[in-house]
Amino acid sequence: MVVVASLRLPSLTSLFSASSRSSHRAPAALFRRRHSCRRQPFLAAAKFSAQSAASSPPETTEELAVNQKKSSKTNQDRVITPRSQDFNAWYLDVIANAELADYGPVRGTMVIRPYGYAIWEAIQDYLNVKFKETGHSNMYFPQFIPYSFIEKEASHVEGFSPELAVVTIGGGKELEEKLVVRRFNLGLSCFRIYFVPLLQWANVTRWEMRTKPFVRTLEFLWQEGHTAHATPEEAEEEAMKMIDVYTKFAYEEAAIPVVVGRKSREETFAGAVRTYTIEAMMGDRKALQAGTSHNLGQNFSRAFDTQFMDENGQRQHIWQTSWAVSTRFVGGIIMTHGDDAGLMLPPKLAPVQVVIVPIWKKDDEKVGVLNAASSVKEVLHSAGVKVKLDDSDTRTPGWKFNFWEMKGVPIRIEIGPRDVASGSVVISRRDVPGKQGKVFGISMEPSTLVGYVKDKLDEIQASLLAKATSFRDSNIVDVSSYDELKEAISQGKWARGPWSASDEDEARVKEETGATIRCFPFEQPAGTKTCLMTGQPAEEIAIFAKSY
Repeated sequence: MVVVASLRLPSLTSLFSASSRSSHRAPAALFRRRHSCRRQPFLAAAKFSAQSAASSPPETTEELAVNQKKSSKTNQDRVITPRSQDFNAWYLDVIANAELADYGPVRGTMVIRPYGYAIWEAIQDYLNVKFKETGHSNMYFPQFIPYSFIEKEASHVEGFSPELAVVTIGGGKELEEKLVVRRFNLGLSCFRIYFVPLLQWANVTRWEMRTKPFVRTLEFLWQEGHTAHATPEEAEEEAMKMIDVYTKFAYEEAAIPVVVGRKSREETFAGAVRTYTIEAMMGDRKALQAGTSHNLGQNFSRAFDTQFMDENGQRQHIWQTSWAVSTRFVGGIIMTHGDDAGLMLPPKLAPVQVVIVPIWKKDDEKVGVLNAASSVKEVLHSAGVKVKLDDSDTRTPGWKFNFWEMKGVPIRIEIGPRDVASGSVVISRRDVPGKQGKVFGISMEPSTLVGYVKDKLDEIQASLLAKATSFRDSNIVDVSSYDELKEAISQGKWARGPWSASDEDEARVKEETGATIRCFPFEQPAGTKTCLMTGQPAEEIAIFAKSY
């Protein structure tokens, strides 16, 4: 038996923080206040209304799709709360109905469902390649760490002790020494190390008082990298190199235009010399810290007396870095790109890039339509496109349209009898709703179809990034005084202005506005600057925002 206790464990009043739902809506979606493990899984399919296949079909594929979609849309709107009405409720509804995650038996935990985990796998696939290209190797650290180890670094344990889980009993007996369950960077110095860049993909426990699926949970998945260096210059170069890897991933794969920069002293990782961050603006204009890279200096190596023999034969303490991203990025993708219809995935990370929906109204049309749909699927699959054929006959095409839109599939291909006769297909883009995003008469000829689909996937990827960038830039306000900063924050926007004030002034901003310094961006304007708080000269501008 293993008993886990928490240091200064906060009282959790609910499994996940969620806004109340209106009484007329469908049953509350994911992560409600419950404790029983005996739950039926949430199935998005159950929340859609299936159309009767016996109803009189329209004469054309387009009319059939439009009419069925209108009918199914009525039910879908009762499932997903509009973003503008309640962003948090919308977020939870999307997670539930897009089948990304379900709740776990312990409050604040979640089961990541296959579709949600596939997004995380796509993140892993990209980053694993980049990490190995930069010379890093995967390994695995133990889940349990002796409590005495973390006590060696005073600032580190002070910063994180409220969030630690501590094992006190094992095998039915009280342990001679308490064990800490793995969480943030509990000391590469705890282990015998070499000058080899290391990383692991693992689960982490962090005792959160307020939780939000994917964004803040008691347990989550992440990647953590650790490196040891002979000089401070090497450590700084490594920390900067890794934040650059995360930045490129955010822009090129997730289509999230992050602001990259350095954390303030108050926001620096406990025990680190410097922390670098990528900050993303979510759809409700709150900031999400999407990834961090820390220059740890010699703080941990001195605490653990981790040394090496330098080229002169002298023993020196190592210089360290650590860096990480987590399943929080999945939440960031949802909140950056999603809309009232549900999830909207960037093609490079989408588990399904293209879904094929066959449409027929008579039995003698079914075979020809399905054969054509299967042929199109094989053509795209052979070309490396992640494609799915939804050939189930228990749901109508309109239901399928809404279902796959909710799951954020970038492209939908529709094939009906007339399309088979003309050797063409209808293609719809998820990021462009309605008729504007639909194109008719695209040839089934492999060379034409593959080229068209791949071009459209690239266009969608670029379009999502452009839209998110425009949204971010239009919601960052340049300020030159504290009053202007407070006004910008009260409007839910980010405030950007010169800053050279004290840590106490920074704490005052947080107390009075709820906003923190997200970072000092690497991109800084030229010219002289005057601190918005003190009126004294300032070398840098900072970005303030409320955050998750």
